[in-house]
Amino acid sequence: MALTKVEKRNRIKRRVRGKISGSAVLPRLSVFKSNKEIYAQLVDDKEGKTLVSASSRDKGVDAKGTKTEISTAVGKAIAEKAKAAGIENIVFDRNGFVYHGRVKALADGAREAGLKF
Repeated sequence: MALTKVEKRNRIKRRVRGKISGSAVLPRLSVFKSNKEIYAQLVDDKEGKTLVSASSRDKGVDAKGTKTEISTAVGKAIAEKAKAAGIENIVFDRNGFVYHGRVKALADGAREAGLKF
């Protein structure tokens, strides 16, 4: 029996999360996208805490344009918040999504704003 789209993503997610982990010094940038919105958060897996978060629903994010343009704005917003928290280097977690389109746009926006990964 074929796997559903969500089951495939969860398999990929488990495989990737077995290899990467975030810490206070090198947090994990986790991305989640729904059909309408996109969310990003920096996670310290050792403490089990979210250090910084940003989403397309935040008031500070310019929510005009295409979904890809909004994703770039979310990437820039998370990078600015991370810099304010003293974080420059991160590990990227695409959360089982294909590194293409909105996920790639978020990563590129974060890189433009100064995050290194």
